[in-house]
Amino acid sequence: MTLTDQQATSRRRSVWEVGKTALLLGLTSFGGPVAHLGYFYEEYVKRKKWIDEKTYADLVALCQFLPGPASSQVGIGIGFMRAGVWGALAAWLGFTLPSAVALSLVAVWLQHNSWGDAGWMHGLLLAAVAVVAQAVWEMARKFASGRLEATVAIIAAAAVLLVPGAWSQVTVIAAAGGIGAVGLRKNVAPSSSSAGIPPSIRRSTGLTLLSLFAVLLVALPLIRTWIHSPFLALFDSFYRAGALVFGGGHVVLPLLEAEVVPQGWITANQFLAGYSAAQAVPGPLFTFAAYIGMAALGWKGALVATTAIFLPSFLLVLGAFPFWHWLRHHPRFQAALAGINAAVVGILLAALYDPIWTKAVKGPADLAFSLGAFLLLVVWKWPAWAVVLVSFVGGWLRAWLG
Repeated sequence: MTLTDQQATSRRRSVWEVGKTALLLGLTSFGGPVAHLGYFYEEYVKRKKWIDEKTYADLVALCQFLPGPASSQVGIGIGFMRAGVWGALAAWLGFTLPSAVALSLVAVWLQHNSWGDAGWMHGLLLAAVAVVAQAVWEMARKFASGRLEATVAIIAAAAVLLVPGAWSQVTVIAAAGGIGAVGLRKNVAPSSSSAGIPPSIRRSTGLTLLSLFAVLLVALPLIRTWIHSPFLALFDSFYRAGALVFGGGHVVLPLLEAEVVPQGWITANQFLAGYSAAQAVPGPLFTFAAYIGMAALGWKGALVATTAIFLPSFLLVLGAFPFWHWLRHHPRFQAALAGINAAVVGILLAALYDPIWTKAVKGPADLAFSLGAFLLLVVWKWPAWAVVLVSFVGGWLRAWLG
């Protein structure tokens, strides 16, 4: 066997190992993105020793700066550093596949069963109230604790409620970035860490990937107006959601709701039911896209939506690798991100009211149910999937007992 053959065999084994490890994590990683990063640390850093702690910390920091699902992006980055582009694909596929398949099956089941007035369905909607309220609470404490940040968050919430729609949210995010760059610069300092992500991608390649990200973001809505295809429309909506979501998986809720419900792809109740079901499966919350795609356009829709919502993560993570050292030492960039994060809190607060609260809470009993679920999440520290299951059973019992 030649040296080239040995290298190819070694690379295939590395890709297989990355995919197998990521699949195990995708089957067992409950608890949301923060918990996912803990699982990754234990598996990739402590157990496998594929990267050291400093490199892992730097990769996490990079992915926190970028829009999209941070935990999935960290997995993509580790897969790339371990086994190149095929390793990145294997890491994403392994971590994403279990929850994407599970939520697609949920969508199929809901389509073939009567559920419009089901008690368990209402229980899932009330669970969504508690889950999103917890996300707003925790993100507000982290990203909107100062006066200016809190002001940006409240103005953002008011703006997207008064002028609903996906583009109003994009405008609010952009404006908040500008406000942050000017008004929050003195509150942030450049990173002093000497850790760095290995420069495994040339700057020219990084620029090409980042340019492709921007071109798709601008061109897809234009192409969509010329070519009337439901799959192209679906790809555009989910690509834009994956490209503009800062702050974690819960923030994708208002962007997707503004895109898919007015289109008539699914109803508001179907949307919230699927969102609640997504809390009860392991893996990234962004696989909620598979549920919507399956409900709207079948298995092809699930494939298109899932691919589209994660594609920006690939382009951004790999494209930003060569420039991370430069970005992390510029306070203005970090200040702009602080403003964006504050606006994200406001956008999620608005989503908590509409569509979640307005669709789920119909009276005092519903409010008490949601408060109980919130108590379990915030005070008793129950995992979200357990609260969703309890809410499912509780809603069914409420309807059965009358």
